[in-house]
Formats: sequence, C-alpha cells, structure tokens
Amino acid sequence: MRSLDEISQSAYSTSATEERKSDLEGPPVKPHEASNVPFDRDDKESSSCPQRDDESRQVIDFLPNDVDNPTNWPMWRKNLVILTGISTSLNSTWGTALPSNAIPFIAQDFGVTNKLQLVLPVSIYIVGYILGPIAFGPLSETYGRKIILVSTLSAFTAFTLGCALAPNWPVLLVFRLFCGTAASAPLAIVGGLFADVFDDPLLRGRAIAAFMATTIFGPLLGPAVSGFISVVSWRWTFWVGLILIGVSWIPLVFLPETFGPTILKRRASRMRKETGNLNIFAPIELEEKGAKHMIAVTLTRPFRMFFFEWIVLFSCLYLAFAYGIFFINVEAYPIVFQGVYHLNYGQSGLAFLPIAVGNFFACIAFIFWDIRVNHARKRNASWTKEEEYRRLPLACLGGPSIVLSLFWLAWTAREDIHWIVPMLSGTFFGFGFLLIFIALFNYMADAYEIYSASALAAAAISRSILGALLPLATDNMFTTLGIGWAYSLLGFLSLIMTVVPFIFIKCGVKIRSRSEFCQYLAAQKREREGTLDVGHNDSREGGSYENADFVESGITREHQ
Repeated sequence: MRSLDEISQSAYSTSATEERKSDLEGPPVKPHEASNVPFDRDDKESSSCPQRDDESRQVIDFLPNDVDNPTNWPMWRKNLVILTGISTSLNSTWGTALPSNAIPFIAQDFGVTNKLQLVLPVSIYIVGYILGPIAFGPLSETYGRKIILVSTLSAFTAFTLGCALAPNWPVLLVFRLFCGTAASAPLAIVGGLFADVFDDPLLRGRAIAAFMATTIFGPLLGPAVSGFISVVSWRWTFWVGLILIGVSWIPLVFLPETFGPTILKRRASRMRKETGNLNIFAPIELEEKGAKHMIAVTLTRPFRMFFFEWIVLFSCLYLAFAYGIFFINVEAYPIVFQGVYHLNYGQSGLAFLPIAVGNFFACIAFIFWDIRVNHARKRNASWTKEEEYRRLPLACLGGPSIVLSLFWLAWTAREDIHWIVPMLSGTFFGFGFLLIFIALFNYMADAYEIYSASALAAAAISRSILGALLPLATDNMFTTLGIGWAYSLLGFLSLIMTVVPFIFIKCGVKIRSRSEFCQYLAAQKREREGTLDVGHNDSREGGSYENADFVESGITREHQ
C-alpha cells in the first residue's frame, strides 16, 4: 500500500485554486454556462461530508500511473474482475430459463392446469430484470460496484433456496420474482465494471464480448439441465442452481472495488483520519446526496438516457426485440420439437445447443474483426477513431443472420423434414444474436464510458420488458398463425430492425455531437489531455463549481 506521504504529495493540490477533477467532476463553469454540463450538483454539500474550509479545500484525484487507479492494475487483477463478472452473469442468465423444462413437473406437483400460468416461472423472473436495473446500475455509480454485487448475490442465493423449498405455486412465483430482481444486478453493472478497469477500447471490447457470450449461453444451458434433472425431481433443478451460485461466490469475495470515485472517497476518508485535516475530499463527496438527488438524478438516469439519448433508445429497442424473440423460442421450441417431432423433455432442451454453436462462431467473427481493427489502429487509420466503424459492422452482419434463421425455422418445421433441419436454424440465430449484443453493448460502453452502467441498465430494463411479455403471447400466436407464419411475422419485424446499426454508422457522429453526455465526456477527455483551457478560479470569482448551477440531462438546480 502506498504511504500517506506519497498519496498526499501526488494526489491532491494544496489550495482550492489548484484542484484536480476526477472523471466524475465537471469543469468549473459559470452560472450561464451550466446548462452544458450533464451533471447535477447543489451549492450545498452533502450532510455526510465533513465540514470544510472552502479556501483550503484539497480535492484528490488519480495521477498518471497511480497504482490505485483500476486502469493501472496488473492484468491478473483485471482478469479477476472479468472472471467475477462472467460468473455472476452466468448465474443470472441461466436462471431465466432454468425451470423451463421443469414446469410440467412443477405444474403436476402443484395442480396447475392453466396454460398461461405455466409461462410465469420464466416470465416473472424476467419481470425482476425490469425492476432491478432501475436501481442497481445507477446505485453502482454512486456507492461502488462491489457492494451492489455482493448484496444482490446474497439475496439471489436466499431466494433460489426459497424456490427449491417452495411449498406451493404462489410462493414459487414470488421467489422467482425476487430471484430475477436480484439476478439483474450483474446485467446492469458488469459492463460498467469492465469499463472501470479497461480504458483501452480494444481490451474493453473483448471483455464485454466475453460477458455477452456468457449472458446468452446461460439461458441455453438452463433448458438442457432442467430437461434431464427434472425427471428425477424438479426441486433438484434449483439445487443445481445453488451449486453454481456457490462457485460464483469464490471470485466475488476477492473482487476489489473497481469504481474510481469510490476508491478516491475511501482514500480521502483515510487521509482525513490519519492527518486530522478535514479539508481533504474526493470529488464524489462534493456531489449532492439524499433522497431528492437519488430520485431526481441517480435513479432516473437510465430512463432519461432511454428517452433523450438516441443511441440508447434505438439500441435498446433493437436489443429488446431480439431478446424477446429469444424467449419466444424458449416457449416455442417445445411446440416445435415436442409437438411436431415428439422429442422428450431432455431432447427438446438440446435443441438450444445449435444456438450455442452459433454463439461460438460469433465469437470467432468478433475476434477476427477485433484483430482487423487493432491492425488498422496501429496504422492510424482514421475510421478506427470513430465508435461507429469500430463496433457496428458486426451488428450489420448479425441482423440479417437472425432474419434468415427465423424464416428457415418457419418453413422447415414439418414432419416430412428431419428434425435436425429446423434445429440447425438456431446456429444462424445464435450467430446474429450475439453479434448484435456485442456490437451495441460495446458501442454504448464506448459512447458513455463512466455512465455505461446506466446506459446498459436502460438496455436491461427495455429488453426485459419484451422478454417478459412476448412469451405470454407465444401459445396464442402459434396456435392462431401456425409455426410457419408465426415465425415469419417475427422474421419480417426483425428485417425492419436491421436498419438500426446502418443508421448509426451513417448518422452516429452527428447524434453523439448532440448528446449532452457524450459531449461532456469528450470535454473531460480534452481537459485531461491538456487541450481544453479551463479556468480554476475561486468560487467568488465565478469560476468554481461551488456556486455554479449544474445540469444532468435537463434537470437544473437554482442557487440556494
């Protein structure tokens, strides 16, 4: 650990006029300039902050090569972060479809005969995916990543145990709702977790690609596991889930905090205690706290990004529709492979494996594209400096693959055609599905950086809404339209959605130039690189942020 003298000499200035700003700090602004800064701060400090003398305030920050800065951690420590993110995400996502092939046995045990209710163990879990990211993503940008991951995995462990011991159908559904809510935390946080430790877009993109592959593989594994285990006892389906949770606890226990502002806050607290100087602060301590700020700014950030950030809005819509189709497959595959081809529960669960094969080929495609981008960056190719050309071509390839897979399955699922033919359509679906998620998740992470957790929380909420609702209509849709036209309808809608990445490639730079979040982060980057001339005047001279109004996506505050 670094000595206090080393920290105090390198981490902060000795006067208020020489303050450094962290990545969360906006440049000092005058009141009339405040509307250009997408952050909300009050003239008053939080009551939780120590009392200070503004004239001698010392604000600490990371300096280049600071060993406490997550971006400077050794690779083995960053690999621990990746392992933790992947293991917790796998727990979360395989839990979605884990009981899918156990439902007939659960229904028989509890006497449930209503077909609509049989969808609920999966759908109500995904409803939890809607509720959780509303809080978990933004809260991780206030209190840090680890405390949210630990608390939610604790809850997920307890509620999964509740599912295994559930005495009746209503209790099982309640526990499934709580499981989904707790399990949504990694989906909202892990993208931000990786953005914390990887400032290189190449390495960050690879980490997020691994994360996305895991989130897709999880729901594919669930039906196969439950299909074979539930014939022994449906409760063993959830006991197996608990075993996997236990494995995930191992890396999480050793996970260090990755959120830079929280690390600086702890450093400032330690320095105040050891020096007795109450005028040492981390930038996050200068931000307003309390219920009003939490509701008006922190918890509403994903919604404001969804409605006012076009990149987030259309990425979320595309991802949500693709996610909805995936969970339609969870309900429709038994209709196809048990109803048409008379496969048993375990065999129909294996029908999802071609989707996993498609995921594998998508990972290979991503690696080849990533290598090409890296070589182009070394040549200083101009197109590699734009997020749209680095990330979105994969989505342009993935969209048509999903369309192809849907029409393929629609018109080959017949008794006179061997079951392997419609089953292989899943290869193209898995290929396109993963490419879309890798491309758009990385695109949002690159565009919104420290606010990527909120952007990805918006994506998690929106896709979970369709993931929960569309399966409810699956039985009626396939009964009314038949397998061919039901899948064809999804194919035509998917064809419309394929235009999204092409529009981003054409107009993305212009869209980002009009985004308050993107432009603020760009200004911060220029300031750190020393190309932005920012005055560091005392607050009484009108230049400090102490008496300035700050705005976060349209929410303004008046002087107190």
